[in-house]
Amino acid sequence: MTPKLKSIRPFIGAQNFEISRNFYKDLGFEEVVLEPKLSLFIWEETGFYLQDYYAKEWVDNTMIFMEVANTDEFWEELLSLKLTDIYENVRLSPVRTMEWGKECFVHDPSGILWHFGEFFKE
Repeated sequence: MTPKLKSIRPFIGAQNFEISRNFYKDLGFEEVVLEPKLSLFIWEETGFYLQDYYAKEWVDNTMIFMEVANTDEFWEELLSLKLTDIYENVRLSPVRTMEWGKECFVHDPSGILWHFGEFFKE
């Protein structure tokens, strides 16, 4: 039997839980508070768990790839949010094109590196 997969939801940490919660809501995720120190953040069918836990080595090495329909449009929307003006330590890196597709990058307030990209169709 091969099970039908429905989702994958990583757990990520936060150096400052409240700041990270606000950041992800501003980015476009909907928050579902599960416990005082654990929230689920959902965007359409995709989600992740944010926990009030910080281990520098772990967070500094966490990367997440999120596929978007159009990287260029996503980048323009990302810039309009002015996240780097609101949140200290947030960094954005513009769209780059590679052999496999396009991606742009966001470092969250704790340093987690998000890749937002699209794959070229063959």
